[in-house]
Parts: sequence; structure tokens; C-alpha cells
Amino acid sequence: MYSSIKTPTLLLDQSRCIRNIERMVARAQRAGVTLRPHFKTHQSRVIGHWFRQAGVQQIATSSLGMARYFADDGWQDITVAFPVNLREIELIRSLAAKCRLHLLTLDEDVISQLDRQLDSPAGLYLKIDVGTHRTGIDPNDLETIDRCIEAIVRSTHLTWRGFLAHAGHTYDARSPAAVREIYAETTAPLIALKERYAAALPGVQISYGDTPSCSVMDRFDGIDEIRPGNFVFYDLMQEQIGVCTHDDIVVAVACPVVALHPQRNEVIVYGGGIHFGKDALLDDQGQRSYGMAVWPHQSSWRIAGQEVRLKALSQEHGVVSMPGGIPQEVSPGSLLFFLPVHSCMTAQCLGRYTIIPDGTTADHFAAAL
Repeated sequence: MYSSIKTPTLLLDQSRCIRNIERMVARAQRAGVTLRPHFKTHQSRVIGHWFRQAGVQQIATSSLGMARYFADDGWQDITVAFPVNLREIELIRSLAAKCRLHLLTLDEDVISQLDRQLDSPAGLYLKIDVGTHRTGIDPNDLETIDRCIEAIVRSTHLTWRGFLAHAGHTYDARSPAAVREIYAETTAPLIALKERYAAALPGVQISYGDTPSCSVMDRFDGIDEIRPGNFVFYDLMQEQIGVCTHDDIVVAVACPVVALHPQRNEVIVYGGGIHFGKDALLDDQGQRSYGMAVWPHQSSWRIAGQEVRLKALSQEHGVVSMPGGIPQEVSPGSLLFFLPVHSCMTAQCLGRYTIIPDGTTADHFAAAL
């Protein structure tokens, strides 16, 4: 299979991927919460089928176009976990007529415009900022929350689902204990909001999602559904946080070697920023890494050693540091594999998967654009 690789290629270990899916499904079942996996990481109908086989029926996407991509593949319960873009109202109308669609907003005027322009029902969540400070309503801004809820309740085509949040700042944590602490801090205001409105509006839901929290928490008291996404692949960022191991990482980028520089123990590979993205990690010595080398092993790969790292990227070039010297088997035309720092971005860049061990390909939404 590897002999057919000519350019940077995203390899996907099917058995590891299915194991990650089944493990998160079991975690949600034990905790008594709905698992609505965020498909923005894999964006693949083939991988979506593996979720279906594990019993998943509800999903989240990061765009309306992605929602249509999966609705066309038969998914019937989809949350678009991104604030409503009113310029895509025709697509919203089409999706609302086709599936059980849930949208996200933080704006009273958007609610009014949606209701005027829809002719099919749609669910609507209010986006709450729980500390990431990317977007969302401050949980203490009860005046805005009240006005938005009143607008939804008055509407004809919208049904209030509840509160949705993403604790993206867990990605800055560097231990499971720190993740648990952030989880407690971020869910407390959500649960307080749920309790505030539950009597007058029964059925208030809390939809909560981030892979670090959902990977380390065993209980989700007060939460109704979880929306992790990255767990399907994991990556070096998640491993540095401490919520997965190298063995849980599902994807690796195969890069052709194009030049050797033995005088400085460096190898140049065909694989740059347009293939990996630009996310990097710093180790304890302050060394930057854009990927960790792994060697082909049986039907998958094995760790080459943390010292073998992708130290720099330009557009097409990758510079690999090999402090112990360049092995004899590494030469121009050979392949090196790298675990990515951020698998979501790397998958988006490469836009297709080669599944191991059988060498078949899997789709990616980016290739359909």
C-alpha cells in the first residue's frame, strides 16, 4: 500500500478510530447523557457510518454546508454548532425541511429574522460564553438571555432547545486535573441557567462539548448532551494535555523524503504548512514541533522517538530533526510518517484519507467544496 504514495497522504488507522468511537459511546451511556459527536474533525461520510454502526443518531457540524453534506447521507438530527449566518437563509430553509435541524444564536434580531423567513420548524440554542471568550452571551447577562428566550417563545417556526457551550480553553490545560477544574467552573453557570428557566419552560437542555472534558469526566451531572469532536482522531495536542496516549492517535501524514542534510542531522520532506496546518507544540526545552515521527509497523505504525520531530514548516517543505543521526533506511524517495499536532486542521488541509490496513480511501467534505 505504501508503495503507491507519491505525495503527502493522510493515513487513517481504522481499528484505532473505531475503538475511540466505541469508547466515547460507552462513556456517554454510563453517564446517562446523549452523545452528539461533532463531525467537524473527520468530515467524512465513511467515518460517519462507523458512528452509525456504534449506535449514534445525532450529530453536530460546524457549518450549514457540512450539515447538508451529512443530511444527504441520511443523518436526520443535526445541530449546526456555529452562530447563524443569515446570508445562508435559503440553505437553512432547505435543511429545516429535510431534517431535524438545530441552530445556534446569541442575537434577538437574528431570532426574529429567522422566524420570518423559515417555513419549516427548527430548534434554536442560545450560545453561552463559559470562558473561552470567542463568542456567546455572558451567563450573567440575564437581560439579554431573557429577551432572546422571549423572542423564541413568541416565534412561529422556532423551538427553544436550551443552552449550548464549548469550553475551548481546556485546550490550554496541561493535565487531566486542570481539565476537570475547568469543567467544574464552566458547567456551574450553565446548570444555574437551566435551573432558572426549567420551571417555566420544561425541557431546557444543556449541550456541552470539548474533547478534553468529555475524555476525562466520568459524570456529567446536569448536562443533557456532550459534543466532543477531536476524540475520533486525537492528536499530539490532546496527548500533551494528558487526555489520550500516542496509541489513541488515529491519523498520520506520510511524507516523501526529498533531501538529506547529515551535517546538521536534518531531513527535508515533502510536507509543509499547506498539509499540516501551522499549529505547533513547545516541549520543556522550548523546542517547537509540528509533528512527531512514527515508523511503519505491521499494519499501522510505532513511535520513532520523541526526539525525531518536524521542527519547521514552510509552504511545501518540512524540516525534520534527527539528533541521533539519519538512519540508513531514510533516503530520498523513502517515506516518513508524522502524527499531527492538530488532527482537525491536518485533515482539513489534506481532504482525503487512506485507510489502513486495506488502502481504501475515505471522503472528506473539503473535497466536495
